[in-house]
Amino acid sequence: MKRPLSMTSFGRGECVADATAWIVEIRSVNHRYCDISFKLPRKYAVLEERMKKEIMNFFSRGHIDVSLSYVSGGAGSANLQVNMDLARAYHQSLCALSEALALPTPTDVALVAGYRDVIVAAEAEEDIEAIWPAIRTALLQALEGGQAMREREGATLKADLLARLQTLEDTANTVAGQAPELVRKKEMALKERLDNLLKGVDIDPARLAQEVAVMADKADVTEELVRLRSHCGQFFHFLELDEPVGRRLDFLMQEFLREINTMASKINDAGVAHLAVELKNEVEKMREQVQNLE
Repeated sequence: MKRPLSMTSFGRGECVADATAWIVEIRSVNHRYCDISFKLPRKYAVLEERMKKEIMNFFSRGHIDVSLSYVSGGAGSANLQVNMDLARAYHQSLCALSEALALPTPTDVALVAGYRDVIVAAEAEEDIEAIWPAIRTALLQALEGGQAMREREGATLKADLLARLQTLEDTANTVAGQAPELVRKKEMALKERLDNLLKGVDIDPARLAQEVAVMADKADVTEELVRLRSHCGQFFHFLELDEPVGRRLDFLMQEFLREINTMASKINDAGVAHLAVELKNEVEKMREQVQNLE
């Protein structure tokens, strides 16, 4: 099994046993939990739990639709039963109606036989234990076919996410490179503004330096950038794990956005704002992909 796995798949399996072809089809899409829906002939509903156990070996999340059908190639013989009491009651009612209305007495057997429930087809009891191996074989074929599709799409999603993760890191590094100069410009702008406002007014240089330092500290995004890089490392690590990681990756997407928003609010600069928009755009695209991973 090659992870990460996509939650979108289709698989079909077929097994022929005792002149009967058993067909199982499985479709899956993304879902927060593992939700399995069955569409089986009524007499085989008892197999749902067995089939569910096999499916749970392949899926931990996703909405999975499972259908079972069969085609019997044997000649077979219909097990028909006649309800004689009901047939007599119908015939007696027809005779009474004929006498009351002065009509010819009905003698056509097909007329009586055509009434509801006079002749019924009785389903023969089937040995579930005897047919289960064939159904299980078809089910496993469908699951393995779907698994192959999930692996292929998972590999494609992983490649796309890694490329976007690199873009995210590169943009964060660009912000890190610009941050010191932006802070310096803010310090200079603050000093110039104070000079204009306080012309002819003596002010303690130490106090001025303290205020500038406070302003510089508020504009420092080192902490956000460190966490952002840490999240990128975790994201890459999770993609390499041989286990379902979709929920953890989705959580990291929220943390990415948190750090980006904080960083953009700290550095009130048009250039950084543009880079923040690019970062959020990449994160949103990654989030859409992550939500398809198991």
